[in-house]
Amino acid sequence: MVEVKSICCIGAGYVGGPTCTVIAQMCPEVTVTVVDLNEDRIRAWNSDNLPIFEPGLQEVVESCRGVNLFFSTDIDTAIQDADLIFISVNTPTKTFGIGKGRAADLKYIEACARRIADVSRGCKIVVEKSTVPVRAAESIRRIFNANTKSSLSFQVLSNPEFLAEGTAIADLKNPDRVLIGGDETPEGQRAIEALHRIYEHWVPKSKIITTNTWSSELSKLAANAFLAQRISSINSISAVCEVTGADVEEVAHAIGTDRRIGSRFLKASVGFGGSCFQKDVLNLVYLCEALSLPEVARYWQQVIEINDYQRKRFSSRIIGCLFNTVTDKKIALLGFAFKKDTGDTRESSTIYISRYLMDEGARLHIYDPKVKPEQIVQDLSHGEDPSRVSHLVTISADPYDACEDAHAIVICTEWDMFKELEYERIYAAMLKPAFIFDGRRILDSLHEELQHIGFQVETIGKRVKQRISFNGSKNTPTPDHLPAPKRTKQ
Repeated sequence: MVEVKSICCIGAGYVGGPTCTVIAQMCPEVTVTVVDLNEDRIRAWNSDNLPIFEPGLQEVVESCRGVNLFFSTDIDTAIQDADLIFISVNTPTKTFGIGKGRAADLKYIEACARRIADVSRGCKIVVEKSTVPVRAAESIRRIFNANTKSSLSFQVLSNPEFLAEGTAIADLKNPDRVLIGGDETPEGQRAIEALHRIYEHWVPKSKIITTNTWSSELSKLAANAFLAQRISSINSISAVCEVTGADVEEVAHAIGTDRRIGSRFLKASVGFGGSCFQKDVLNLVYLCEALSLPEVARYWQQVIEINDYQRKRFSSRIIGCLFNTVTDKKIALLGFAFKKDTGDTRESSTIYISRYLMDEGARLHIYDPKVKPEQIVQDLSHGEDPSRVSHLVTISADPYDACEDAHAIVICTEWDMFKELEYERIYAAMLKPAFIFDGRRILDSLHEELQHIGFQVETIGKRVKQRISFNGSKNTPTPDHLPAPKRTKQ
């Protein structure tokens, strides 16, 4: 029986950091060391200012850091001391060469495999935690087989993560399932058993699923593709709703009550973002093309195209409402993270919306409670003239400052605090007419109040009815776009 007493995790990012802190807390008898080449990141993990924001993470780290949880840049020692090694490094989409824009770049995975083979001794269980294309484990295994010494043996497992940013700690402590894929050989099954016992410390056995390696790898891509497809599906319906007068929230509720469909991931918005959805769908598209399945590839490609369409459509709506020009107009963007309760901006829809508006000459004032200003500037400067970004973009430390003298407010991230803002104060400081574009449908309950204040409200998947004003001499409601009734002489 293989017993795991020491774990090393290579990669201290959004997956490796939270995953291994929870393992350390739940398995106090196991020593967990998270390593990374980035000294600043490791320094942050060892401080009171963690490199990532995740609700509950700080408390978990503080409960076991320095006891059985350690963060280090000494990668080789951690590898040598470990019985089990997680590979949790980045697998970005290729930016050049064959598969550019779709295939996963596995250079960091390969570098990890070669380093593990070079410095290891004894028996090691190596676990893919990063999202990888199908049969990536086979590539890792080939590197190990070509570099194995007589005193060294490896088993490679696939253990994809299914956590969602913003709820990562809750997802890790109470997962829907834990998936472990490995070889069907006796050695492979013993390795699966060893990792199985780690998770058994807090996860019911019924939730731990074991498969072969390739099924595990494909399940990760398929899960993210299905979730992304649901978001693109409801966003496509939101476009129909805006034209017909239906309300996408009502439609989503109606179809979500069907137990065959369910209500999860039916929230219309400005589009999905994050590190996984787009990357994994594109990876699946490339895999299908490589396997000569063009019809399947086109099907999943459409999920990405609808997401892009939703962002462009929302941006065009902003421009259209602002009298078809936003040149030199101040627009306040509230929220830059791709979703609430995280500081992650990867593939955030706000980046795309910002660029569309910048292309039209808009002056953007951006506020986000958790994203650092330098991250916003970096994201918007990628592939752009930095001087143009500095000219058009201002990072605000306060939402009220961002909105002052603005022509419009655009809510791009569903931070709860945006529901609690003093909108009368904001309206008084804006240019008129003052617009609010709710890209996350978080202000639905405030529409009447906002319109009473004077805002022109636009939202995703719904045509907001014209505000009703009251004639000063009579209690007869008169729509804003209609003339007041003429008085008759007595």
